[in-house]
Amino acid sequence: MSDTILMQYLGFKPKHDWREYSFQVRYAAEDVRQFTLTILNDAFTSHRVRYQDAPDVCSVKLRRELIDNPNHPSYTNFAISDIELADYKPGHSPKAPYRLYGPKQRDEY
Repeated sequence: MSDTILMQYLGFKPKHDWREYSFQVRYAAEDVRQFTLTILNDAFTSHRVRYQDAPDVCSVKLRRELIDNPNHPSYTNFAISDIELADYKPGHSPKAPYRLYGPKQRDEY
């Protein structure tokens, strides 16, 4: 496999207990594989991951699997673990809003 991984996010499907994220990986013009990654709904409701970050969390996991297994991963379905969510969060947490002005001064009477 070359150094470039051509990955395309195809979308997600909500299931009963999880969300299923689909990706397509192109190894060569005629070698295209589908991968599915899942995140439990509890991870969203317990604020371990934001809905808008889920595709990126999945792409990080899939990219790691592709790099670790350059001759094609033996699996096409992966579950995102709590450890992977915890590893992802610090570098991708929302930043505090920028305030142009400081807090309003309190007048003393």
